[in-house]
Amino acid sequence: MDFQDIQTLVPSLDESPGRDPFLHALGERVRSLRARKGMTRRALAQASEVSERHLANLELGVGNASILVLRQIARALDCPLAELLGDETATSPEWLLIRDLLRGRSEDSLRRARIALSELFGEAGKPDARASRIALIGLRGAGKSTLGQMLAEKLDVPFVELNREIERVAGCGLAEIHNLLGPTAYRRYERRALEETIQLYPDAVIATPGGIVSDSATFNLLMAHCLTVWLKASPEEHMERVVAQGDLRPMSGNREAMDDLKRILAGRSAFYGKADLQFDTSGLDVDEAARGLEAALARATASHRSDAAGA
Repeated sequence: MDFQDIQTLVPSLDESPGRDPFLHALGERVRSLRARKGMTRRALAQASEVSERHLANLELGVGNASILVLRQIARALDCPLAELLGDETATSPEWLLIRDLLRGRSEDSLRRARIALSELFGEAGKPDARASRIALIGLRGAGKSTLGQMLAEKLDVPFVELNREIERVAGCGLAEIHNLLGPTAYRRYERRALEETIQLYPDAVIATPGGIVSDSATFNLLMAHCLTVWLKASPEEHMERVVAQGDLRPMSGNREAMDDLKRILAGRSAFYGKADLQFDTSGLDVDEAARGLEAALARATASHRSDAAGA
């Protein structure tokens, strides 16, 4: 072991107590990963094409490296950039081993692994119970409230508008939650409202907020205890329906609003696509959409109950 490596293991006496905690933790992770790989700082510098001086400052927590430099170092250490930045899945050997088992798997394999883990940890609801609690997901304007109300009446079960439950739990309106308390508080109330809805309603049709897929824990809870249906529509129809509901805000910037809507839809589609059923309402009037949704759900619930009986 040379003097440079001794410096790596023993913090410098000249380190400033005012160092940024994030940079300090980042430096510790680089040092730890390098040690795990058995690499000297010189070897890492050569492999990453980052100067030894730059690496030394980084490891001491005084080097504010660019994201591109961090990517070079991550590649040289053969680890994801997220691990270098302190991702939770890098906090223990078990996390790392599990992550390695999942790496490179197909979407279907990952879905089966997620369901198996949910069952292992007691997070999953029983299949027959899920089939009795239907949750509609999708962007605003997809028809969740209108079709949800009609479906609930047809099935003779309660209709739950989760936005109203969020307001009840929070004790104030959605605008107040967002403007005064912020998105973190909103997600907390959303999760609590969903938990209470699941406890109170063994049979129900639930219309969910469009952004419920943004919080993985809440979305996991929804999928575990409800038969989920993604109500789809074209971006143009989403916009038309929102305006028809009396919300003229999108008209203030036609092109920009449509671009934003398309970006949101593109960003959420992969999550919406995890639903048990997808139903496209594009080009359908309300009655046609209601009949089509009822027929699709009848087939889906029959399949789920059949699976439950065979389990």
